[in-house]
Amino acid sequence: MMTPVTPIPDFITHYHLPDRRPFLNLSELDDESLAETIAELRIVGTAGRSERRFGPRYMSLRKRTEELLHHRFVQGGGRPQRRAPHYFVLGESAWFRGLYQDAAAVRLRLDDIPTEQISFTLPDSVAAMGLLPEYGIEVTPRPYHGTVFRIEELTDVAERYGLPGGARPASYQGYEFEDVEHFLEVQVWSDEPLEPYLHGRCGGEGS
Repeated sequence: MMTPVTPIPDFITHYHLPDRRPFLNLSELDDESLAETIAELRIVGTAGRSERRFGPRYMSLRKRTEELLHHRFVQGGGRPQRRAPHYFVLGESAWFRGLYQDAAAVRLRLDDIPTEQISFTLPDSVAAMGLLPEYGIEVTPRPYHGTVFRIEELTDVAERYGLPGGARPASYQGYEFEDVEHFLEVQVWSDEPLEPYLHGRCGGEGS
């Protein structure tokens, strides 16, 4: 559900499992490590510690989505230092936080990230980039889908379309097939703003 937000949040949040460091990125793993990690994450889900879904075609969809994200960000004037971004939500998201049992979180101020290294999609990039129908998931087309926005466009986009306001549901059963927009996703295309977290010098909330 899209709702006007005043003021627009001036921070972004990354949620992660409390016993793992933040910003672990599946796209950076080799095939063997990826298979092992996906298997571990499925066990975590079976144990009820995560509601994330990692089906057999997940990485195909994710990598194709990230290729489009990167291409369109560059087209729009961005200067990414990574092939795949680090993922955040704008402000806070009760819906996303609820995907993890006792989620930990890292919060960054938007002003602390160079504007040429940050973008956003509305809603999350997997829905916005338009590849889901190829994987059997129908999505209602919306005027902001397909666009990788520069962070300088945030105020205009929020005023024009509103912002998602996804509450934590009673159940996440089948959420991956729902045509619902729960949060605005922010992509950070550099490691530099995250250095303390990437090298273990700073813990996130709840870590």
